[in-house]
Amino acid sequence: MAPTIITETNFADIMGVSKRTLQSWKDKGKYKAHENERGQVFFYVKDLVGIPEIKEMIETNWCDEMRIIPKREYTSVELFAGAGGLALGMSKAGFKHVLLNECDRDACSTLKRNRPEWNVVEADIHSLDFTEYRDKVDLLTGGFPCQAFSYAGNKGGFNDTRGTLFFELARAVKEINPKVFMCENVRGFLTHDNGNTLKVVKNVIAELGYSLVEPRVLQAIKYQVPQKRERLIMVAIRNDIARKVVFHWPSPYFRVMTLRDALFKGILYDTDVPMSCGQKYPEKKKRVMELVPMGGYWKDLPLKVQKEYMGKSFEQEGGKTGMARRLSLDEPSLTLTCAPAQKQTERCHPTETRPLTVREYARIQTFPDSWEFSGNLNSQYKQIGNAVPVNLSYAIGRALIRLFNDIESCGSF
Repeated sequence: MAPTIITETNFADIMGVSKRTLQSWKDKGKYKAHENERGQVFFYVKDLVGIPEIKEMIETNWCDEMRIIPKREYTSVELFAGAGGLALGMSKAGFKHVLLNECDRDACSTLKRNRPEWNVVEADIHSLDFTEYRDKVDLLTGGFPCQAFSYAGNKGGFNDTRGTLFFELARAVKEINPKVFMCENVRGFLTHDNGNTLKVVKNVIAELGYSLVEPRVLQAIKYQVPQKRERLIMVAIRNDIARKVVFHWPSPYFRVMTLRDALFKGILYDTDVPMSCGQKYPEKKKRVMELVPMGGYWKDLPLKVQKEYMGKSFEQEGGKTGMARRLSLDEPSLTLTCAPAQKQTERCHPTETRPLTVREYARIQTFPDSWEFSGNLNSQYKQIGNAVPVNLSYAIGRALIRLFNDIESCGSF
């Protein structure tokens, strides 16, 4: 059942704007806001139906798309597989993985531990020969390492050796000749180097003989993921097929999932989150974090504590909203990083004064509770933080299955 109201924060997230922009809209009377007995600001959905981003959630085809099944068994190769977020969603949609490549030992162990039937190859991609799969694979996917293009990285792009891994993905496409390939990256990839990086990628894709669907940034919160995470998705269809079919992006879910949905029994999970290991705060930091209310951050601390905790950062410009941040049960989680207790990107539990545990991390990324992670604690957090949310992958996977069903209807390729 579609919700009748939407919170101020979730409305801003869906629209992709800051709370300051939303406040400006409210001040100008653009959208009528309301307040409940707890002082929380919300909007009635019926007042927002004219907004395309809201309309698509109200008129969603989510339930119909959940019934999409493959007309035959479609095969897949995945590169840079990590701990399996993308692979698991694609498998759930109906793809059969014939090869998954990853160079991280712990991530490979995680894949083999959970899916011993998958052909997981632990190796540097530069050393792999993909020619044995030529014309035998329907789909190739890969989330090539994004540090070179992320706002959080050094912005070296193709001058950074990590950035050149895209060309290894391109080599795999050339050797395998799949009908379709899909790659994903951070939002910052779109505008990196004033768009020149994306131009290079588009040129490479064209040279390979593929037609690129106009790339789109997908917000995970629209696809049953309780997390404010964005991924740039690029889908390319082989030229001999592209003129006969159209790729349709997945429809959004009709409401935004919150941290409450992740941690407690409900739509996403049949039980409350199970106990698991997790990092701990040093006593000094714990005393500070205990003063932060749910959904609050360093500016909610007493002024004296603010100055002591923030140090030189206190006088610097910028909101620094990730510092001393406690999550809220009533909102999606902030984007998970590779560690839950970094000072710049704090991810404190909403009601307990501690970092999120491994299992809580995994649920926010919509991994099933049965999915176990190998390696030490830091490695497990890193694997989860780097993953594509499973439910986002599942939604994209269903859209790709629909595309392959259409390809199948067009005849043999």
